[in-house]
Amino acid sequence: SYCSLSLRNNVDKQFYTLMLMCVLVMPNLLMFLKSLWKCVFKSYVAPNPRTLGIMCGIESLVAVGTAILVLIVMPKLDVLTNLSIPGGICILSAVLQIAFRLQTQSWMILYPICSLILVLSGYVLLVVDYYVRESSYVPGQVEGCYIYVGIAIFATLLVSLNWWENPFQASTNIQEMLSELDTFRDAIYLFTSLIRIALTLGVYFLYYCLIVEADARINWDAFTKASKGTVEIGLGLFFLQAFCSAACHWFGVVACKIHSMTFAFALPVSLTGPATLILGMILSGDNFTVKTPFWPFCHELETLKDVNTTPVVMLEISYSICKTSLNNPNAMWPFSMLALEGVCMWLGLVSCTYYVWRIKVQRIERTSQLFVRRLYESAFIDLSMLLNTKMKAVRTANKESGNDEVENCVIYLCATMWHETYDEMLKIMTSMFRLDRYRGDPKEEHKDCFDFECHIYVDDGFMIEKDTEKKLVNTYVCDLIQVIMEVYRVFTNKEPDEVSIIETPYGGRLVIVMPEGNMLYIHIKDKELIRNKKRWSQIMYLYYLLGWKGYNVKNPQKITRQNNPSRASLISLDGESYLLPSYDNDSKRRHISDENTYIMALDGDTDFHPAALILLVDRLRMYDTVGAACGRIHPTGMGPMVWYQKFEYAVGHWLQKTAEHVFGSVLCSPGCFSLFRGSALMDDNVLKRYTTKATRASEYVQYDQGEDRWLCTLLLQQGWRVEYNAASDAFTNSPQEFKEFYNQRRRWGPSTLANTLDLLHSGKDTVKRNTSISMLYILYQTFTVASSILGPASVTLMVAGAFQFVFGIEGTLSIIIAVVPPAVYMLICFLAKPNFQITIAAILSVIYAFLMTASFFSIIGDMVKQETFITPTGLFLVSGAILYMVTAILHPQECTLIIYGLMYFICIPSGYLLLTIYSLVNMHIVSWGTRESNKAKEQKKQVGAVCNRDCKMCCWDVKIQVTQETENLVLQQIQQAVNPNTPAAKTEPEEPKAQSNHDVQNSLDANKHILDYIEEMPHWVEPVKKEFLKKLTYANLKRNLQEQIRYTLRNKNQEDLCEELVLILTDTLNEELRDKVGPEDVLSVSQLEELQYALNEAARRIVKTNRIENGAQRLERRVKRAIERTLVAPQVEKLSEDEHDFWNKLIERYLLPIQDNKAHLEEVTRELKSLRNKAVFLYFIINVLWIVATFFLQAIGTDVLSINIPKYYPNGTLAPDPLRVEPLSLMFLLSFALLLIIQFLAMLYHRVYTLIHVVSYRSTEKDYKEKDEEDEEEGLILGNPVNLTVTADDL
Repeated sequence: SYCSLSLRNNVDKQFYTLMLMCVLVMPNLLMFLKSLWKCVFKSYVAPNPRTLGIMCGIESLVAVGTAILVLIVMPKLDVLTNLSIPGGICILSAVLQIAFRLQTQSWMILYPICSLILVLSGYVLLVVDYYVRESSYVPGQVEGCYIYVGIAIFATLLVSLNWWENPFQASTNIQEMLSELDTFRDAIYLFTSLIRIALTLGVYFLYYCLIVEADARINWDAFTKASKGTVEIGLGLFFLQAFCSAACHWFGVVACKIHSMTFAFALPVSLTGPATLILGMILSGDNFTVKTPFWPFCHELETLKDVNTTPVVMLEISYSICKTSLNNPNAMWPFSMLALEGVCMWLGLVSCTYYVWRIKVQRIERTSQLFVRRLYESAFIDLSMLLNTKMKAVRTANKESGNDEVENCVIYLCATMWHETYDEMLKIMTSMFRLDRYRGDPKEEHKDCFDFECHIYVDDGFMIEKDTEKKLVNTYVCDLIQVIMEVYRVFTNKEPDEVSIIETPYGGRLVIVMPEGNMLYIHIKDKELIRNKKRWSQIMYLYYLLGWKGYNVKNPQKITRQNNPSRASLISLDGESYLLPSYDNDSKRRHISDENTYIMALDGDTDFHPAALILLVDRLRMYDTVGAACGRIHPTGMGPMVWYQKFEYAVGHWLQKTAEHVFGSVLCSPGCFSLFRGSALMDDNVLKRYTTKATRASEYVQYDQGEDRWLCTLLLQQGWRVEYNAASDAFTNSPQEFKEFYNQRRRWGPSTLANTLDLLHSGKDTVKRNTSISMLYILYQTFTVASSILGPASVTLMVAGAFQFVFGIEGTLSIIIAVVPPAVYMLICFLAKPNFQITIAAILSVIYAFLMTASFFSIIGDMVKQETFITPTGLFLVSGAILYMVTAILHPQECTLIIYGLMYFICIPSGYLLLTIYSLVNMHIVSWGTRESNKAKEQKKQVGAVCNRDCKMCCWDVKIQVTQETENLVLQQIQQAVNPNTPAAKTEPEEPKAQSNHDVQNSLDANKHILDYIEEMPHWVEPVKKEFLKKLTYANLKRNLQEQIRYTLRNKNQEDLCEELVLILTDTLNEELRDKVGPEDVLSVSQLEELQYALNEAARRIVKTNRIENGAQRLERRVKRAIERTLVAPQVEKLSEDEHDFWNKLIERYLLPIQDNKAHLEEVTRELKSLRNKAVFLYFIINVLWIVATFFLQAIGTDVLSINIPKYYPNGTLAPDPLRVEPLSLMFLLSFALLLIIQFLAMLYHRVYTLIHVVSYRSTEKDYKEKDEEDEEEGLILGNPVNLTVTADDL
C-alpha cells in the first residue's frame, strides 16, 4: 500500500528525501574527518580484528535502523507520531541498567524499570492509535499504513544498540575489551563512519530505486527540474539542520565542561521534544487560523498545495497533523491515545537518563570522560546526547570511581638563582608566599587537592673573606635572607617563627616554615664542593626530590634503639623503630605516585599567581601522556629592547606555541615557568641522559646553552607530550640592554636550532614512540626551520625592496647595496671582539630601523599612488596587519601589546639578520653572557657583609654601634646554646659570664633537633643565625607575640578574648623585660625560659577567667603553642647520616665541580670553532644561493620571467596593466602567508579551549575545607597498616 503524507509533487519529494539522506550522512562524515585527523596527526594504532568486527557489526545495524526509520518510515507517518517514536531508542539502555544493577542506591532501579514500562506502553499506544484511526475512518487514511508502525518499532530497537557501550562501561563487564577499544578508537571510527555512510546510501538507493512504487522511484532528471523555491527550502533546511545539530553537540560538551550540567545541558536537552511541539503549535497559529473543529481547516489545506514559499513548511506540518485522530469528525477522544503515547515516550527517556542530572564533573574533564561516543546522531540530537552521557554516578557505587576522582598531588617548586638582584628575589619570594596563603594549612584539605614545598637553589652562594680567609655566605645570599624576612613581615607583620640552619655536603641549607605551615628550603651551593650553573642545579633537585625523598618516604629507614636521637621522631611498630619523615608533606608523599608528583621549574625572578600554577596542574591531571606544561611568559622591564621582546614573546605565544600545541607538541617548555611530571623525568633516557657532561662541541651547544629546550627534546623523544596553557601567566625579567639581549640570544639561537634538528633527525623514531607527533608535524617543523635558515636572505631582500621603494633604485642594484652591510658585519664578527661586534650591530640596527620606517611609509604611499592595495607587498602588509590585529583582539588582556608591533617591524633586520650573524659567528663562546658577576665589585661588597662581626645587617655598608660587652655576651650565649660542651668563644676582653650547663639543658630548645654535638660549626652559620636571632630582641618580640596570638586565633570567633590576650600578654612581656634588656638586645636562653613561663601563666589565667564553655583546654594549648613559636630560636641542625651519604654519592657520581685541563679546553675551543665554521658556511651558502637566484631573476627582467597578476582598483574595475611578480618572491610570500594562516587557525582553536578551561576554573576557584573542631588535636595520621595517630601529648 502506498501511504503519502505530503502535498508536494514527486520531483519535490525526491529532492527533499535526498536532503534528508545528506542530513544523516553529515555527522558520519565529520566523524571520519576527525578520526582521519587524529590518525594522521596524532597516532594510528591498528585495531584488533575481533573488536573491529564486533564494532562494525553493531554500527551496521544502527546505520540500517536509522536509515529505515528516517528515510522510509517517517515520511509515511504523521509529524506528531514522528516526534514520539524516537523516545523508544532508550529501551536497550534501560534493559541493561536493570540487568547490571547500575544504581548507587537500590531504590534507584525504579528509574530504568519505569522507563522500560513507559516505552513499552508507548509502543502499545502507537499500535492502538493507528488501529483506531483506520477503524474510526479518519479522513485521508490509506489502509495498510500500520505496517510502517511495525517497521518503526523494529528500527528503534536497532537504533538503541548505538549506546550499548555506556551501561557496559559503567558495569564491570567486558572491561578488557573496552579498555582495549580505547587504545584504537580513532582507527575503529575511521572504518565504522565509512560503513555507516555506505549503508545509509545503500538503504536510500535500494528503497527508492527498487522497492518503492514505480511513480515514486528516483528519476535522475527530477533533480534538475526542481523549482527554485524547492531548492532554496531544501538546501536551507539541510544547512540549518547540519549546522545546528553540530553546534548543539559542541555547546552541550562545553556546558558540561564548564560545570553547567543541570541548567545548560540536562534541562534544555530533556525539554527539546516538548519545546518543539509547543513551538510548532505557536507557529501554526501564526501562519494559519485554526478553528476548534479541526476537520474543516484540514479540508481547506488541499487548496494550498501549489504554494512554494517559506510557509510551505508549516503547510506540510499542518497537513501531516490532519492525518491524525485530531481530524476525526465523529469524536476527539482517540487523539488522547497519540498524546499519551508522546508523554509515555518522553517520560521513558527522562527516567532512563536520570543519572545525567546527578553527575559531578571535575574541574577539567576530557570529552571522552564525559561522553561514551564522539559521534552525535543528527536525526535524534537531543536523545543521542542524553544517552551518550557517561554513567559516572553509577561507577561510584561499584568502587570503580578511582579514575574519576581527582588524586592528591605534591608539587615541588624549584627556583634556581644565579646572581639575582634584590628586586628580582622579591618577585619569586612574594609568589611563593602567595601560594602558601592560597593553599592554607597543609593539615587541612584543599579543593585543588595539592600540597607543595618550595626549594630555592642558590648557585655560587659562598665567598672567602679577604682578611680572615673564612668561608662566608656572599651578598646574594644575604640579600635573599633579607628578602625572606621582608616578605614574611609583609604577609604576617612578624619575623619567621621556625628556622633551621643545616650544613650539607654541597654547602648549606636553610629550612623556614612559611606562615601557613608550608615548607621553604634554601639550598646554598658552594661552587668548590658542587657543580654550579642551572642544569646541574636541576639535576641536583631532581635526584633529591624524586629519588631520595621519593624512596625515603616509601621506605622508612630502620634504626636501632641505642642510637635513639630523639623520641619525637620515632614511632614503634611491632617493636621496630622507624624514623618518621620530618615534615608533614613527606608523610603525604608516601601515598602519592610519581605520576602525581610534579616539579615546578622556576627562575629566581619569576612572578606568578597560584591560579597560574593550578591551571598547569590541570593539564597534567587531564592527560596521562603530558610530561610537561608551560604557561604564557610575559617579559618585564623598561626600554626599547623590552618593547621589542614584549611583541616578540606575544607573537611567539599567540601563534607559534598554540600551533605547536594543536598540531603536535610544544618543543620548548621554558625553564622560568614550567611544570614537569615526576614519572616523565624519571623515565628511561630522560634524567639519566640529562646528567651527561658535554664533551664534544655540538654537545656544548645543545646541552648547556638552552638546557630547558634539551630536556623537552628528551621528553618528546621518549614519547611524552609537552603542552601550552595560555591562561597561565608568569612574569619574568628580560634583558633591558642591547648587549645583554644579544648575548642571551647568542645562547638561545644555536641551541634552538641544534635541538630542533636533533628532533627532526630522529623524526621517524619519535613519531613511532610519541602519539602527539606525526610525520605531518615533522614536515611542519622542517618548513619552519627552513624558513628560519632563510631568514637572513629574506631580510636582505626585504631591505633591498626598501631601497627600491624609498630611493627608487633599480632592483639588481638595490640587492647589491643590501648585501654589503651584512657581508661587512660578518667579517667584523670574525675579526673583532664580541663587545665591538655588538656596538657595530647597535649602530647598524638604528640605521636599518630608519630605513624600515621609511619603507613602511613608502609602501603606504605606493598603495595610494597605485590606487590599490592589491599588490603583493601591499596585500601582504595589509593582510598581516589585519591578522595580527584580530589575534590581539582575541587576547583582550594583552591586546595593547599590538602597539609594540611597529617597534618589532622596524627591528626585523636587527633581530633576524644581524643577530643571526652574531649568534652563528660567536657559537664557539659557551659562557652565558647574562648576569655575569663582576669579581672586583664582589670583593668591595664583602666588606659590609653579615659575615663581618661588626655589622648586623646583610650587605648594608653600615656599622651598627653595639657595645663590645653586649655583643660578646650575645655571641657567647648563642654559642653556649648551640654547643654546651665547648668553652665559650675567646673574645678580646674576656667575659667570664657564660650560661650554666643546667640552664641550657632545660632550655626551650631541648626537645628540638638542635645540634648539640657539632664539633666545629662552619664559619658561615654564625652570621646567618645572628640575622634570624633578631626576632628575639625586646622590640621585635613584642610585635611578634601580638601578631602570633592574632594569627593563631583567627577564624575562631573569639575576637574579644584575642584582644584581651594581646593586651595582657604584652603587659606581662613589658613587666618581665622592661629594665633588664635594651630594645635591640637579643634575649638569653634563661630569660626566654622565664618569659615563656610568665606568659603561659598569664594566658592560662585569662582563658580560665573567660569561662569558655567548649574547648577551653584546646584554646589554652593553642595559645601556649603560639607563645612557644614566638620564643623559639633558630635551630642549627645536622643532616641525617643517610642523607649525608646520598649527597656525597650524588656529588661524586654526577656533580663534582668540573676541572678541565688546559689541553682539553683548547681541544674543545678548536672543535667549537670548527663547528662554528661549518654552520656559518652552510647558512652562508643557502642564503647566498637564494639571493643570487632572486638577483638573476631580477636581472633577466620581469618581461621574460614573471607572473602576471590582474590589478584591480578599490572600486572593482580592472587596471589596463597587470602586476608583474617574479616567481621566487611570490612563492616565498605565499608559503609564509600559508604558515601564518595555519598558525592563525590553530590559535582560534586553542583560544576556545583556553576559554572553556578558564571558565571551569573560575567556577570552582579556591575553596577551603575547614577542619572539624574535633579533628583539631593536631594529630599526624600515618599511612601505615596499623591506624596509629601521634598526638601532641606523645610528642
